Amino acid sequence: MDALDVLTHDHRMVEQLFRDYRAAASDRQRRGVVELLVRELSKHAALEEMHLYPLARKVLPDGDREVDEHLSEHMGVKQILLDLDRLGEGDRRTGELVEQLRHEVAEHIREEEGTLMPRLRQHVSQPDLDRLGRLIAQAKAAAPTRPHPNAPDQPPALTFAAPVAAAYDRLRDRLQRRPRT
Repeated sequence: MDALDVLTHDHRMVEQLFRDYRAAASDRQRRGVVELLVRELSKHAALEEMHLYPLARKVLPDGDREVDEHLSEHMGVKQILLDLDRLGEGDRRTGELVEQLRHEVAEHIREEEGTLMPRLRQHVSQPDLDRLGRLIAQAKAAAPTRPHPNAPDQPPALTFAAPVAAAYDRLRDRLQRRPRT
């Protein structure tokens, strides 16, 4: 899969997680889905920020403006993820936050798949998208698994901060027995 296929696959997986949340039969199941949402969306955002958005800035005529809009959306998503991550099983605020997150993520996906990705397909060669896809797939294993809204969201600072955040996140995940994906 090329880079855009990998990220689109992530979108479909997250949409399925929102359906799983609605179908969950207990607070424990809902909390498990929330933990997966936090993990997958945190990884996805970090990968876009480290790999896709720098490419878009470079190759698209108005790349800076477009990427800045996506980064702003990421900030809102990360804040909701942080709020969800801090809640405990059965917290009454969870449903409302998940619905806010679903709305934000749906809008972000619509914009990326409707505008950004088609424009990148026009401006980036298939071999380059294939190489980036392999890089993103490999980087998933080392991406942060928790939201870090105050961390840098652009290289070069992101390049240094992300591995530290990822190591810390994975330690916390193990200690808290969070699901792995």
